[in-house]
Amino acid sequence: MTTSKKDNSTPSQIYDTFIVGAGISGIAAAYRLDQANLSHYKIIEKADRVGGTWRDNTYPGCGCDVPSALYSYSFAPNAKWQHLFARQPEILNYLEHVSRQFNIQDKIVFNTELLDANWNEQLALWELKTSTGDYQAKTVIFATGPITEAQIPKLEGLDTFNGEMFHSARWNHDYDLTDKRIAVIGTGASAIQFIPQIQPKAKALYVFQRTAPWVVPKPDLPLGEFSQSMIAKYPALQHNWRKTVARSLNAINFGLRHPIFLKPVNQLFKQVLKYQINDPQLLKDVTPNFTIGCKRLLFANNYYPALQAENTTLIPHGLVKVENNVVIAANGERHEVDVIIWGTGFDVSHPPIGKRVKDEKGEILADRWKNSSPEAYLGTSLAHVPNAFLILGPNVLVYDSFIGLAEAQLDYIVDGLTQMKQQAIRKFTIKADVLAQHNQLIQQHLQSTVFNSGGCKSYYLDQNGRNFAAWPWSLKTLKQRLSKFNLDDYDVIYQKDGKMQKDQTLKTAS
Repeated sequence: MTTSKKDNSTPSQIYDTFIVGAGISGIAAAYRLDQANLSHYKIIEKADRVGGTWRDNTYPGCGCDVPSALYSYSFAPNAKWQHLFARQPEILNYLEHVSRQFNIQDKIVFNTELLDANWNEQLALWELKTSTGDYQAKTVIFATGPITEAQIPKLEGLDTFNGEMFHSARWNHDYDLTDKRIAVIGTGASAIQFIPQIQPKAKALYVFQRTAPWVVPKPDLPLGEFSQSMIAKYPALQHNWRKTVARSLNAINFGLRHPIFLKPVNQLFKQVLKYQINDPQLLKDVTPNFTIGCKRLLFANNYYPALQAENTTLIPHGLVKVENNVVIAANGERHEVDVIIWGTGFDVSHPPIGKRVKDEKGEILADRWKNSSPEAYLGTSLAHVPNAFLILGPNVLVYDSFIGLAEAQLDYIVDGLTQMKQQAIRKFTIKADVLAQHNQLIQQHLQSTVFNSGGCKSYYLDQNGRNFAAWPWSLKTLKQRLSKFNLDDYDVIYQKDGKMQKDQTLKTAS
């Protein structure tokens, strides 16, 4: 584990770029800036090691739903994956290895949290207040990720519970679950991974399910020493493996955009489900009532066996109330438990970074997003937030590796920062009409996708039913759009005379 660094930088040093967060996106951002000779940057990380969500989520069974070959940086192939689908410890080790391999680790100020980010219009600089000092920077990359804020519902009587209680992303490894009566709230991606791990220990396990998810078999296999040695010896194997996985995910994304092609897939997996579940009532309770892909598709081989264990009870209703140590479902069912484990996911519609950042008008982003979900241009540029980028922002998600998406956005970001340096740009801000047209088209095209038309309520939809997360077109289209930073989409001020000029005007003058 990396030791803490204290950095009391004064605003006298102005960085070209400030990176907030050292998870998968922050590490990639640092690498790409170095490769582009844009190395005058600073990275801060609130924790004491890199890794982001793979550092924070240590629950039993935690792993990735994207095959290992694709869940790795294009610039850092890994021949040491132990499974086709990597587990959390090996992903974290990989991220730490990459950060050391490319000398990124030493550039990170750990145990340093962003408290406040303000745009100084007079200086055309970001002023950043952190828990260990203040900074100034010409540009900022917010690499804070969309799945960081653990979500726990506010329920009547929750304060009367006197047993143990924790969220899956804040797992209490010191608490022994052996012979305990356990209530698990939620059946999302995390829950279907940790439920099979804790079920054998429990005296009684009560699983509260509001909506039955689609859980399909996971084509996972261990990769032994022979496989690893062959991948290391012949890099083309991993390259072709990566291409094969990418093609498979492209096929899934095609189906998500054209739900008519998912109808036979629905029927196929309903038949598969019948072979997995013996009890007719349980089969009815776990059969999804929406089109596959509308909510996040889940992969597991041990979830349904865990639900059918003698000590497990599936409650096909949400938790609505707690009375001392009794948990009460929406149908009135009551159970006394010793521990509550929240598998309720994250608040992705209100990115936590929004509480720390003010736009050029001085308005906190979280206040702007109170009554509606955030918008961005290509998931990257926010309205009235100049000289700044957000990685894995609104409406950029497709079924693919987050690492691949982050790298695609960094093509765009690094091109923008390079143009800024080459053309002596003082300030750039996404144009209001460009942003509005972009998001209007996104929302229009999302209507026909499975996310909006598949008959479910997912975390992709905000409280108003607006889809703030998904990208409605192909991954190829997204990467093409992100391949070049087009200055015509931005209001630009140059250092030359501080006046608004078009890029072409500057080129002509020079």
